[in-house]
Amino acid sequence: MFHCNICGSGEARAEIVEEVFNLNGKHVLVEGIPAKVCARCGDKTFSRETTEKIRRIVHGHLEPAKSVPMDVFEYA
Repeated sequence: MFHCNICGSGEARAEIVEEVFNLNGKHVLVEGIPAKVCARCGDKTFSRETTEKIRRIVHGHLEPAKSVPMDVFEYA
C-alpha cells in the first residue's frame, strides 16, 4: 500500500521519471527510472531495488549515455 511521506495521500501512479542527483558537486541526470508518483503532490518514490540500481549506475564505471549542457540559475 502506498503512503506519501510528503502529503499523506494513499494514491499513486506508476511512471517513468528522470531525476538529477548531486554527486560531490557534480550533477548527473538519470533517465528512465520506474517510480511511484503521488497523485496529489507529485512526490516520486523509488523501490529499494531501483534505488540500488541507481546507486550502481552513478557510482559505477559506466560511461554516460550522453552529455548535455545545463544552465544554472542562482536564486538570490
